[in-house]
Amino acid sequence: QVQLVESGGGLVQAGGSLRLSCAASGRAFSSHLMGWFRQAPGKEREFVAGISWNGRRIYYADSAKGRFTISRDNVKSTVLLQMNSLKPEDTAVYYCAARGGYSGNYYPSASDYDYWGQGTQVTVSS
Repeated sequence: QVQLVESGGGLVQAGGSLRLSCAASGRAFSSHLMGWFRQAPGKEREFVAGISWNGRRIYYADSAKGRFTISRDNVKSTVLLQMNSLKPEDTAVYYCAARGGYSGNYYPSASDYDYWGQGTQVTVSS
């Protein structure tokens, strides 16, 4: 079992920045591929970024490339999502997710992940 708790969301103006943090507890965080997803009202949950268990492989949705940066610290059992140049369309609840098994592949589907946090709201005003 892995428990995930997100923090760092809030209200920011367009063009601003936020850093989301996901703190993990439980078994073997370092063996899990980690992902960030988001879900806006009335829309499906969508992949934002993913990072392999060892941090060597990183994947971004097209909407996040060049603006968001995912990173992890396996000693502190945390994964971060630095979001810059935020746009109103980035407004959503952001979720941290984990997939076990020392994976480094690309998993953009929410159904590929085993554990989820409760989410943190990000609101970008225009």
